[in-house]
This record gives sequence, structure tokens and C-alpha cells, in this order.
Amino acid sequence: MHVITPQVAVDPANAYLQHRRPFEIGYWLVSCCLGAIGGSYEEWADHQRLGVPLDWWQPATWSWSSALASLVLVPAVLWFTRRWPLHMDTWRRRLPGYLGASVAWSLTHVALMVGIRKLVYAARGASYDFGDWPSELLYEYSKDVRTFIGMVLLLHGYRLLLRRLQGEASVLGTPDDVAQPGTVARPERFLVRKLGREFLIAADDVEWLQASGNYVNLRVRGHDYPLRSTIGGIEAQLDPARFVRIHRSYIVNIDRIASIEPLDSGDARAHLQDATLLPISRRYRDAVWQGASEGRGIGSA
Repeated sequence: MHVITPQVAVDPANAYLQHRRPFEIGYWLVSCCLGAIGGSYEEWADHQRLGVPLDWWQPATWSWSSALASLVLVPAVLWFTRRWPLHMDTWRRRLPGYLGASVAWSLTHVALMVGIRKLVYAARGASYDFGDWPSELLYEYSKDVRTFIGMVLLLHGYRLLLRRLQGEASVLGTPDDVAQPGTVARPERFLVRKLGREFLIAADDVEWLQASGNYVNLRVRGHDYPLRSTIGGIEAQLDPARFVRIHRSYIVNIDRIASIEPLDSGDARAHLQDATLLPISRRYRDAVWQGASEGRGIGSA
């Protein structure tokens, strides 16, 4: 009798999602280095063609200072675009905010860039003159705004691709003939669309939910599925006997909590059965205990 070992197909999408952080960090680092190296050579080559003598460290300082300043500001752009994402129904309303953010980004970029250049020049026994600030700031903004727009488009496009890879969830509506007047329709399943296929996820299988801008990420068996909703909106639809708010950004399935660790600050920490740690703010701590006593209890199967 031969035992046939089942072959588990490796999903490239899931494999990438599990290790995407190093790739994302690597992208920004490589972009910074390539931009600095290319910019340094272009500056040096331009001066050589014009017959203007220029020490190698000067174009290197100009390019690397700009690239490093941009790299430092990447987390701010990530946070801003995640906090106020652009969608077809919001981009007009948020356009002024993005315009203001581009100005702030440029001013901060120039300040960091000039600071780095002054330090390098001082170390070389020279002084760096940025020039006429109003005209130079306008010139730098004309370049920076294009860089900022490029980063915004790149991030939104990349996040759209991530949602396609990991799947995007929606609430599976309750049939009209089942819903009772005056009652809240509580979803028993979520519909997940992933790479052209549709899957049903039972609400009881959702381990926890986290607010993320205009989305709420559903955590199911190690995977996150973004749902277009607010944390308050989806909380009102979930069964309060099973799901409890523990933080302004988190809702947890009470059956997934293994233990609760009180903290000296008055807050607490939820230890889930899969070793995940979630914050419990003091505002919601009593609700967690109440939900545990009214439900099946912390750590029950």
C-alpha cells in the first residue's frame, strides 16, 4: 500500500505578503542609493562638460543630502497617505490637504537637505551657501512637488495591488425575507474577493479587527482582509456577545483571548491564543470583562 503525500501548492501572493516588509524597506533604500549615485554623476558630468572645476565630494554631498532627506520623510508620507487615502469619492475633497502636505514636505526636505550640506561643508573646512532663499525655495518646490506626487501615486497603486493580493472583504448582506424590522442585521459571513475569486469567511472565524484609515482589516487565520468601513460602523453590526471593542483601533473576538495582562498605566494587554498581543485601553477594559462574563469566557474553545 502506497501512501500518497499531498503536495501543497505555494501561493506566490501569500509568500510575498508574509515577507513584504523587507522588500518594501529595500525598495526605499535602493531608490535612495540609486538616485544619489545617479544625481552625483550627472552633476559632476555637467560641470566637466562646461569646463568648471568641481571636487567630487561636492556633487556627492548635493545628491546624497537630498536623497537622505527624502528617505527620512518616507514614514511621514506613509502615515499621511494611510490616514487620508485618496478614493474616487474623496480625492476632490482631500486635494487641498495634499497640496498643503506637498508644501510641508518640500520645506522639511529643503531644511534637512541644507542642514546636511552645511555639516559636510563645515567638516571639509568650507561653507555652504544655499543662495536666495525665496527663489531657491520656489525652485526646489517645483522639483519636490513632482517627487511628492510620484510617491503618493506609487503608494496608492501599491496598496491597491496589496488589496488585490490579500483580498478585499465586504459584508455579505442579510436576505430581505430574513431580516426582522427594528433589528440590526448582523453579518454571519464576509465575502472576500481575491485575484478574481470569491470566498466566504464566517464571522466567527474573524480573530480581531483593526482600523486602518478608511478601512478595517479583518484578521483571519494569519491573513488580513481590508473591509471598506469605519471601526465604529462595523462594530455596530457585529454580535456584542462575541466581539468586543478593546481600543479605539481594535475589536477582538472574545473567544480568541487567552489571558489579559494588567499594566501599571491602567491599560491592559490581551494575549490571544495564537500569541498575538493587542492593546486594551482603560476606557474599554471593563467592557472586555463584561463581554467575557456574558459570552463563553476568556480562553474557552
